[in-house]
Amino acid sequence: MKQVLHIKNMVCNRCIKVVKEELEKLDIQIETIELGKVGISENLDKDQTEEVRSVLNENGFELMDDKKSQLIDRIKTIIIEKTHYSNDEKEPVNFSEVIAGEVGHDYSYLSKLFSSVEGITIEKYIINQKIEKVKELLVYGELTLNEISYQLGYSSVQHLSNQFKKVTGLTPSHFKKLKENKRKPLDEV
Repeated sequence: MKQVLHIKNMVCNRCIKVVKEELEKLDIQIETIELGKVGISENLDKDQTEEVRSVLNENGFELMDDKKSQLIDRIKTIIIEKTHYSNDEKEPVNFSEVIAGEVGHDYSYLSKLFSSVEGITIEKYIINQKIEKVKELLVYGELTLNEISYQLGYSSVQHLSNQFKKVTGLTPSHFKKLKENKRKPLDEV
């Protein structure tokens, strides 16, 4: 692998598909692709990089150049993967350990960096992602609040309900009764 492209707003499998298709149209040889990262078999020159940047921007993505932005995007990707796409049995996730381990930096450094750039703490970002997942599960209506609470690693239904109300202004049961969909795309959370 010659080069790794770090791409912001790549938050779902559909995003991976779009990025893959767009890069293939540009005849870029992809070796690996995952949320937020694409490994390619060649180093792009300046013109190719700008072409990739333009195509990504047209599709709602952003090519990231600086290391701090890449770190922050990696943190977000880890949180999104663990909250929305992890199929593991739901033991509570220690996000600080997981993030520090996967990113390879001290958690306090990452926490300060994230807060300074994003304007919210990593913990608040995790809560916002969890609440979006709760909304999704409530809309589908296949699980009870107790099951949702367990699946997302909450200590109790009451803790989940309190956090849900604090973030949305609604109780989970009131949210479920609303007919309009109040969910947000993951890249806007």
